[in-house]
Amino acid sequence: METTSSITAGHAVLETVIGFMGIAWSEKGLIRLCLPERSREAVERRLLRHAGVSASTAQPPWVVELIASIKAYAAGEDVDFTGVPVDLDGIDDFRLAIYDAARKLGYGETTTYGELAKRAGHGGLPRETGAALGANPVPLVIPCHRILAAGGKIGGFSAPGGSNTKEKMLAMEGVRVGPPPPAQVSFGF
Repeated sequence: METTSSITAGHAVLETVIGFMGIAWSEKGLIRLCLPERSREAVERRLLRHAGVSASTAQPPWVVELIASIKAYAAGEDVDFTGVPVDLDGIDDFRLAIYDAARKLGYGETTTYGELAKRAGHGGLPRETGAALGANPVPLVIPCHRILAAGGKIGGFSAPGGSNTKEKMLAMEGVRVGPPPPAQVSFGF
């Protein structure tokens, strides 16, 4: 039973090996996740720009666990974020379906915008799927970095650093995107 003094909402900026990241939560779950920036202040500004982000920094136990998981992910560990509660109040049914389908992708698993649209029951809408993922409030937990353009191309990414950040996150998960490595020189015998 929660008391009135229980923490219901807040935010945190965390330092990881890949930069400063931020999260914000409501009484229902995670509402924002900011991917790496160079400074704590930049992340704090980005978080507090959004309506509904509480100034509180007190952390309920699930947030303490999430922070540890984010730090582990940033350090290169295989982390499963599917159990993280997410508060997506106010998000339309199309985006909810896309986000739900994206959450089913495991560490190091990728798909295309077109295939994800199909999995979400909205086949034929790859551009709209890309737009929905570009508005994803909780990247990493909803792993939009795992969705590629047709032909295995990197595709867009709206986080700081753009496609370079997406490529780095995928590389951390063992996924190589882009042209194949140069062929090994053969010995000819």
